[in-house]
Amino acid sequence: MPLWGEFAALITAVFWSGTSIVFTEASIRVGSALVNITRLFFAIVLLSLVILIVQLEFNLSSTQYINLIISGIIGLVFGDSCLFKAFQILGARISMLFMALAPPIAAVLAYFFLDESLSIVGIIGIIITIFGIGIVITQREVGAKQSEKINKIGILYAMGGALGQGVGLIFAKVAFNEGEINGFVAAFIRIVISFLVLIPFFVYRKIIQKAVKTFIKDKKALLFTLIGSIIGPFLGITFSLISVANTQVGIASTIMATPPILMLPLVKIIYKEQLTSASILGAFLAVVGVAILFLV
Repeated sequence: MPLWGEFAALITAVFWSGTSIVFTEASIRVGSALVNITRLFFAIVLLSLVILIVQLEFNLSSTQYINLIISGIIGLVFGDSCLFKAFQILGARISMLFMALAPPIAAVLAYFFLDESLSIVGIIGIIITIFGIGIVITQREVGAKQSEKINKIGILYAMGGALGQGVGLIFAKVAFNEGEINGFVAAFIRIVISFLVLIPFFVYRKIIQKAVKTFIKDKKALLFTLIGSIIGPFLGITFSLISVANTQVGIASTIMATPPILMLPLVKIIYKEQLTSASILGAFLAVVGVAILFLV
């Protein structure tokens, strides 16, 4: 299907926009660490059901397994852990600004390691999109909290998050380039290995032991986490891999970086936030940039 990769990336961005809202609500209630491990567990259950019901096969080579495992560890374990830490130190607004570096990182890596090259028009589309995202992120929270201080450690974590996402997509693309892989199967492999790697840490922190009691006390947090797991690691990661498999990494990662734009109407409706003229301009530029990428 023409432009299937671009459409899958846009669907991913829509899912991740909703995920940001529900996971934020859940994290406020029970903490981000518990939400993080629980979302992966729910995603594994959901992906297992799909794989069993549809009877999807794991006809992968050893190198495809290795690349997907590395992709999961770098993208979901290292990348997401750095991002969550950046949220804690810098705040969401500044962290997301640095995460806008993920698309150019992915595009540069794809150029050197996957022989993917973008046309001048494609490069212009990426630049316009990232510029628009940057405007929105810097304008959304007018009264930024005092705790949102830029420091070297926080910047390193934010850069680690962007690097983890970009490199993770490269390894996933290498696996897809070797042969056809079902998106749900690829997502299952990445999430399972990430879950297994994170378990010792969460057991040590006694987070898993507290999970059942915590969610029994706050069923609303459990509902938010379940919804986020469905549209985030279950559908979101699956469609992100479908996107990477069907278009260039630089284009896919750029379109998938647009949740800050897509979230504007959500935060206005749900949180009654006032949108500045700069935010609207940034959203317009990002949409123009994405439109250009669809025309490349």
